[in-house]
Amino acid sequence: MADKSYQPTLAGLRAFVAVAKKQHFSSAATTLGVSQSTLSQALAALEAGLDTHLVERSTRRVFLTAEGMQLLPLAQAVVEAAEAFSTAAGGVSDPLHGGIRLGMIPTVAPYVLPTVLAGLTRRLPALTAQVIEDQTQRLLAGLRAGALDVAMIALPVDSGGVTQIPIYEEDFVLALPPGHPLAGKRRVPAAVLAKLPLLLLDEGHCLRDQALDLCQEAGGGAELADTRAASLATAAQCVAAGLGVTLIPQSAVTVEAARSRVGLAHFCAPRPGRRIGLAYRSSSGRDESYRRLARIIGEVVAAEQPVRLVKHRAGGQP
Repeated sequence: MADKSYQPTLAGLRAFVAVAKKQHFSSAATTLGVSQSTLSQALAALEAGLDTHLVERSTRRVFLTAEGMQLLPLAQAVVEAAEAFSTAAGGVSDPLHGGIRLGMIPTVAPYVLPTVLAGLTRRLPALTAQVIEDQTQRLLAGLRAGALDVAMIALPVDSGGVTQIPIYEEDFVLALPPGHPLAGKRRVPAAVLAKLPLLLLDEGHCLRDQALDLCQEAGGGAELADTRAASLATAAQCVAAGLGVTLIPQSAVTVEAARSRVGLAHFCAPRPGRRIGLAYRSSSGRDESYRRLARIIGEVVAAEQPVRLVKHRAGGQP
């Protein structure tokens, strides 16, 4: 009688299924990529553990016993399930297959998201992106909590346990009310920001902090406008209405200039700007895949936007 605690091995079940299919030990061994003796031992161990003869051996061919015929469909199901499991695990182990939760800050998402999604569909057809738009600190909190896989944010950020991959750099452009004396200028010094009513985004937007830092570097505090905006689109509309000036990332210029008809001025060198990159949990163990993702995002964005890709040295360092 078979030992009720006996658990067939996958090797034994594969040997049984292959022999049943080929009805020949040598052919079955070749199919499995093992020696004939290894296959015979695996099948014999299975029969011994089950205390059941599954095949009848002869010098010319192999026959299934009645018990073997009865058990074969179950053995086939186990082998097929194991193969399906291995295939699925291969997909799960690659974060660029299946779903990925991608965060984006509000000053990036409206302007590059269509390009990024279309590019990922072309370059990574097995990847499905779920996009979450939010401010930097909430995206970082989502990364740390495991609610997000990666996030496109302005770098650098001070956040332990988060790896940051620079992707591209872009200039800031000065958005002005229509008819402003600086509109159309291409060599405006950043110091003018200290003399203009600067309209900022609400607290929490990294672009707000970058604008204030720029004013500080330019030689003093800014003259802040009374109006604050929750989005870059609203800020541009307020500028168009004469409520102040604001900074617009180069990737947003085409959309916002067309929508609000603001005047534009470009800074002289060294032109102020920002660096956008990909952030993810350092503990994820997916450095290679996420560096590939960052590279693809950079390539598709640079193909349609006037941004500068960050070059990486060997080892992934910019």
